[in-house]
Amino acid sequence: MRFPPPTRADTPAAITLLSPEGERLSHPDYDPVLDAFGDQQYRDLYRDMALVRRVDVEATALQRQGHLGLWASCLGQEAAQVGSARALRPHDYAFPTYRDHGVTWSRGIDPTMLLSQFSGLTHGGWNPEEYRCGLYSIVIGSQVPHATGYAMGIAKDGAVGEDGEAVIAYFGDGASSQGDVSESMGFASVFAAPIVFFCQNNGWAISQPTERQSRVPIAYRSHGYGFEGIRVDGNDVLACYAVTQAALDGARTGQGPVLIEAVTYRMGAHTTSDDPSRYRLNAELESWRLKDPLERLKAFLYREQLADRGWFAELDKEAQVLAARLREACLSLPEPDPLAMFDHVYSEPTV
Repeated sequence: MRFPPPTRADTPAAITLLSPEGERLSHPDYDPVLDAFGDQQYRDLYRDMALVRRVDVEATALQRQGHLGLWASCLGQEAAQVGSARALRPHDYAFPTYRDHGVTWSRGIDPTMLLSQFSGLTHGGWNPEEYRCGLYSIVIGSQVPHATGYAMGIAKDGAVGEDGEAVIAYFGDGASSQGDVSESMGFASVFAAPIVFFCQNNGWAISQPTERQSRVPIAYRSHGYGFEGIRVDGNDVLACYAVTQAALDGARTGQGPVLIEAVTYRMGAHTTSDDPSRYRLNAELESWRLKDPLERLKAFLYREQLADRGWFAELDKEAQVLAARLREACLSLPEPDPLAMFDHVYSEPTV
């Protein structure tokens, strides 16, 4: 296989199945995936994104009011997260970052389980094996070798095939510069591990733009390891779903790993300790608001008469109830014991 030397000038177009105006676009490789969709599946994708956004807004407010130590917003990245995670089968395994609230939601993890980690009470609030979803990783990129090792284990166990298991590893554009990610791709390629590397390129690695992370599209990184790289419109939930499903199915049947670069935008701050107004222009933010993933799918639902104002009103009520439950759960958390941070530093307690 020959790969031409890539440059930013020949950046491949991101696969898009839904225009910013909510018009369904055709793609020969991915139309069959959506042809199998029912009306309820489209509504469910919107519901997922809307509820995840409401959780995000409420948790940000709770941190600002002093009830959480930190919060990492996923505002604007709901389509990339929900679309890709909903493409997983129940027995597949996800390894998220610390802002992948749409992923954990899609894996059935109650958002109240996220609170104990961001309040400093625990190192994570759920059983990974029960939900087939790893705990949030705060160390940048460290979840990617974990995911790769797990996927290599699947291959060594021979648990591949159409009904086999696949793995998805989430990371951001900044994490793509980490050695952990590079080494993981090398191992995954050599051992044909059934893994999809899903990079949410949200434009900024804290205060550094994507141009400081790579001279070429991140999707091209896979070429150096000998496997496919795909760019997808990260604000298009339908494209994220279809592309990820195809990549997972290929990985689970022995075709090797795939790198997906979901081009999206972080509309919020990196975390609640960050002030994005110090390094990016409001005009940039406003231009991305026009590509809001929720508004895009909402326009599609109206266009295709799959939902009406009454349905959206009921969903708003459901979101308010969820937010109230999240706030109640947060306020009921006990204060963390400062000395507990030393409990698991060593395998055996010291005197």
